[in-house]
Amino acid sequence: METKDYIESGILELYVYGLLTESENDEVNAMANKNPEVKAEIHSIEKAIINLSSSFSPFISHSQFEKIKAQLELKHGRVVDFKSRNNTATYIGWAASVALLIGIGFQYSKLNESNQQIETIKVEKNKLQETVVGLELKNKETTTVLNVIRDTKTSVIQLGGQAIDPNASAKVYWNKEQQVVYVDASGLPEPPEGMVYQVWALKLEPLTPTSVGLLENFTADNSLFKVDNNAGAEAFGITLEPAGGSKSPTLEKLYTLGKV
Repeated sequence: METKDYIESGILELYVYGLLTESENDEVNAMANKNPEVKAEIHSIEKAIINLSSSFSPFISHSQFEKIKAQLELKHGRVVDFKSRNNTATYIGWAASVALLIGIGFQYSKLNESNQQIETIKVEKNKLQETVVGLELKNKETTTVLNVIRDTKTSVIQLGGQAIDPNASAKVYWNKEQQVVYVDASGLPEPPEGMVYQVWALKLEPLTPTSVGLLENFTADNSLFKVDNNAGAEAFGITLEPAGGSKSPTLEKLYTLGKV
């Protein structure tokens, strides 16, 4: 067999890994002793394995790693003594096994990382589903409000600004048949921190105010509110009250008022 074919046959790799029989080892030793190319190839394979082990050296015992390097005499670039071939093969096989285990550990780490990514995707999917459900409910609520506002049986009560803010305004949409009341407070300024608008249904003679709801979380983008129905209301007013509301309206902070 020609030298090139012998090198490419794979027998030298098996020799370095210590997987040949004793007679096969003797054959390779004999070939290496009389053929410099074969000896150089063995040296190259051994060096490649040690370099691989060295790249993962934080995971390998320092003393064991130094023994391997000393046995292979890589520090001085010398070829291994083939008389000690069996011992050398043991160390080389050990180094290759460690490299294999490290590779398995790396794959296991990647698997764990993939599992974590899957869990993250599941969490994000749940959040997205919650958002979609929230939007669907919001859309359904908006459709309901629009149906009430557009209903020809819905009365629209204009609430005009009072002394505290003449430019303030609001609208009450009251559908007596459906017994629902919505307040459009977009004409009111945003309440100061710690304060809330409170809606009152009023009977005029004698003047009897009844709270029908608080306009909580009021903002320029959130100014349409559903409040309680009050069948006997003759007027509606909106006052500014401390957070949580008041038992009776603070008249000096009456922002809007309108008769039914």
